[in-house]
Amino acid sequence: MPSHRTSKTYDPRIRNYVVYAAAAALLALTAAASMGAARPSDGMQTAANGWNVGPDAETKKSPVTADPVTLAAGKAIYKGKCQRCHGPGGLGDGPDSDPDARVDMDLTDPKRAGRNPDGVVYYKIMNGRRRPKMPAFKNELSEQQIWTVVAYTQSLRKK
Repeated sequence: MPSHRTSKTYDPRIRNYVVYAAAAALLALTAAASMGAARPSDGMQTAANGWNVGPDAETKKSPVTADPVTLAAGKAIYKGKCQRCHGPGGLGDGPDSDPDARVDMDLTDPKRAGRNPDGVVYYKIMNGRRRPKMPAFKNELSEQQIWTVVAYTQSLRKK
């Protein structure tokens, strides 16, 4: 009895095409994923200087009052999380500071106040940036703690 199976010829060029297409797709997905890791999510905007801030950064207001209790709590968090880079007085002269970025790390400069209202500082602490390096604290500090640090760091500015 004759077999009803038909033999299909296998073209190796099609297999090569499929392999190359799959490799290209995998490469594209890997590149997109790595770029996505560097890009903010949840509506964040990446500024040219590398900071990931929310669209409300300029107008976002602190829910904490900068009273002595809040400032003391902010100072304690600052000492544990920020001082090693920003220094004890916020001058950007801590032992782990980047010597090439000390001007950016100086939290006391009153000229920078207009560019760094509370909401911008909040997002900077929350999200950090790659270069110059500042760690993100969104997984280490609560929203309340971040606002407390914002209040303290804003108090360091020279009047």
